[in-house]
Amino acid sequence: MTIEPLMNALKKMDYEFLSALFDTLPIEFSIIDADDNVLFWNYHGVRIFKRGPAVIGRNVRMCHPSDSIDKVDKVIKVLKSGERNEVQFWLDLPDGDTPRKLFIRYRAIRDDSGKYLGILETTVNLTPLQGIEGEQRLGDFQ
Repeated sequence: MTIEPLMNALKKMDYEFLSALFDTLPIEFSIIDADDNVLFWNYHGVRIFKRGPAVIGRNVRMCHPSDSIDKVDKVIKVLKSGERNEVQFWLDLPDGDTPRKLFIRYRAIRDDSGKYLGILETTVNLTPLQGIEGEQRLGDFQ
């Protein structure tokens, strides 16, 4: 399959629709380019890891505390080099008196030839999902 039909479909979607779509996704994400600069993120204003509009175009390292820059550099290095295509971790982050279990993934963005284009960072709050048991099928919702 070529990318052309997908690109044509994207061109038909207006800005308001795409913005609403990105903020409807059940994950928080950021996109970093091949030069380690922030291109885009969703959930503006309500993110778990907040950042302001001035971050667009800036180095991703500026979005992290100084004591974690060495870890950020390591993630970037293994994704850029092709040593790995994904790095994931999870942590407990308090939200007031309520702990949240967060699952964070960094995935390399590559073209069809494998050339590194950047990073997709996703964050999911696992806390509401941790109590799921059994099944609830499509016809079972109320």
